[in-house]
Amino acid sequence: MTVYTLNPELDLVLERTVDVAPELVWKAWTTPELLKQWFAPRPWSTPFCEIDLQPGGRFNTTMRSPEGEEYPNSGCILLVEEGSTLIFTSGLAPGFRPQTAEGEADFPFTAVINIKPDGNGTKYTAIAMHADSSTRKTHEDMGFTEGWGMALDQLVELAKSL
Repeated sequence: MTVYTLNPELDLVLERTVDVAPELVWKAWTTPELLKQWFAPRPWSTPFCEIDLQPGGRFNTTMRSPEGEEYPNSGCILLVEEGSTLIFTSGLAPGFRPQTAEGEADFPFTAVINIKPDGNGTKYTAIAMHADSSTRKTHEDMGFTEGWGMALDQLVELAKSL
């Protein structure tokens, strides 16, 4: 994989060490029935998830607001390094097909999820890459740090129950 250098003008980062095994973090990210249990920060939910865990495969989710509004997101998996790295983007549809923003978030982004052993736990890094500073700001203002942090807390809670 090409080494990636963070760009603070374009990227948002959540990095934390969690007290669950890397295998469980990976399983929570790559098993649709598990991802649906933690992916949206409560009181939001994720009633639908479809993952085809291969480059070009689907990474589709639907988030539901507390009021019942649904927000479908479809994307494409770019890279899978079993147990350690998952990269997907909302800028492409499955099969690496370009897709328009219609029906999608107003800002396409690429997510890089890195999972590394750290003592008895996992060093977890989630990066949201954006095309420009305004889409980065939109994502930040929507609550990236709080929302992705709450979702990670929910992932850890789920992983400890497995």
